[in-house]
Amino acid sequence: MPSDAELAALLRAVLNEVCVNVPSSDVVTRRRIAAKLREALRADRYSLEELKQDGRDALVGVPTMWR
Repeated sequence: MPSDAELAALLRAVLNEVCVNVPSSDVVTRRRIAAKLREALRADRYSLEELKQDGRDALVGVPTMWR
């Protein structure tokens, strides 16, 4: 299992990549995606590709009025 610092860096990188087209002011969407990424970690999904896919899935599930 990666260290806490490694996980934090990984989550930050995935969140930034998934949210590249989400305005930085849209904190609701970013928090929702971050929560989904944390859920993935709790389910032992640590690979970069799994996390990216989970983040993209969370982004697609955001209601359009929030985008």
